[in-house]
Amino acid sequence: MERKNAWKTYDEKDVKALEELCDEYKDYLFKGKTEREGVKYIVDAAVKAGYRDINDIIAKGETLKAGDKVYAVNMGKTVAMFNIGSDPIEQGMNILGAHIDSPRMDIKQNPLYEDSELAYLDTHYYGGIKKYQWVTLPLAIHGVFAKTDGSVVEFNIGEDENDPVFCVTDILIHLAAEQMDKKAAKAVEGEALDLLIASRPYVITNASEDGGADDAKKSDKKNEKDMVKKQVLDIFEKKYGLKEEDFISAELEVVPAGRPRDMGIDRSMILAYGQDDKVCAFTSLKAMLNVEEVKKTSCTLLVDKEEIGSVGATGMQSRFFENIVAEILNLLPKKDSKISDELRLRRCLTSSNMLSSDVSAGYDPLYGNFFEKKNAAYLGRGMVFNKFTGARGKSGSNDANAEYIGKLRGILEGNHVYYQTAELGKVDVGGGGTIAYILALYGMNVIDCGVAVLSMHAPWEVTSKADIYETEKGYEAFLREA
Repeated sequence: MERKNAWKTYDEKDVKALEELCDEYKDYLFKGKTEREGVKYIVDAAVKAGYRDINDIIAKGETLKAGDKVYAVNMGKTVAMFNIGSDPIEQGMNILGAHIDSPRMDIKQNPLYEDSELAYLDTHYYGGIKKYQWVTLPLAIHGVFAKTDGSVVEFNIGEDENDPVFCVTDILIHLAAEQMDKKAAKAVEGEALDLLIASRPYVITNASEDGGADDAKKSDKKNEKDMVKKQVLDIFEKKYGLKEEDFISAELEVVPAGRPRDMGIDRSMILAYGQDDKVCAFTSLKAMLNVEEVKKTSCTLLVDKEEIGSVGATGMQSRFFENIVAEILNLLPKKDSKISDELRLRRCLTSSNMLSSDVSAGYDPLYGNFFEKKNAAYLGRGMVFNKFTGARGKSGSNDANAEYIGKLRGILEGNHVYYQTAELGKVDVGGGGTIAYILALYGMNVIDCGVAVLSMHAPWEVTSKADIYETEKGYEAFLREA
């Protein structure tokens, strides 16, 4: 049952639509490297498409009806969008769910230090990474400083062509004999992933700043071990109005610097940071905005913290989604007063269909021994369905039922969408998970479905433009017909 390569079927119209979609996708990747930036991009697009903040509707005492479009944001890092359908919502929703966090390094709360007249920021890596891949790359810092007066300072250095960049250094090969003998997991330790940010010491140019020439000499001598750090703090204060203590309430993410690029001499692929899982978040967003009228209420849920277990207030395990669905139900007319609000909510959730929109591992012939070729995802063959994920014996997996898969096949084939099925590597090699199992707890139909990725979780990942195009088409068909 080898699946066809979608590229072989495209005409000029398809290629044009594909390129337009992928150009927009690359823009999203560049502007939404962090969860906060991603949510801002998503909300801006939703508002332009006629979506309204649910909090405004609640505040004004308004109600909802078929055709209304609303969104809700949780702590600036998670967003849910709803397009109210003509069918009663108790009959369920069609849900696309993806995550917008990606592996990276986070700046610690007390990060700034100087050693040997070099200034560093201490980091803690986030999600599953190969630590050795993050050394000697040009890196950028994105995030916010929340100050004690309630103001928030946005921070983004390393993306503009005139910006400086940062890096984590590595030992030269001439001195690396001991390092090269270590296992890959230990070749670069987590505590060694400190970001080099400065080397120029602060110089007192005007003696009167510190009360005269004698005081200047005393001050210089007293702080000579920290003068590079002082230079950094001077820049932070003058340019951004920040003090060292403001790191305590900052959220700063270190990501690869630079724009996404077309990859390959044929420009058939995209090389970019964060495609797991922003490629599925973007295609879900586009499908949601493109499908105007629906019978069954459609929902796109884009969440945080998947890479560390979907935990916390902004992860899928929080009650945010459930709470927002309850608010939606409260704003819709209640046809049977005998049915409690709690029962309406339970009926809505258990009757829903969901695509857990997450990436799959693309088959890489250079590492073919880790895959089972008949059940692997291939670049260019369309959107990927993983009936189950988990690891070794399907541990920790959602396992979709056959009837649901059959229904989805009918929808995709009826809409001429190219798709394939896959497992995440050989049975006893490894595995992984998504948010699917969490939504499955409500009893709804759920299956993992997304785009194949090469070099997943690396600083730069690879996808096929054809797969992005087919996945967006597939998500649209799902929202219309599931």
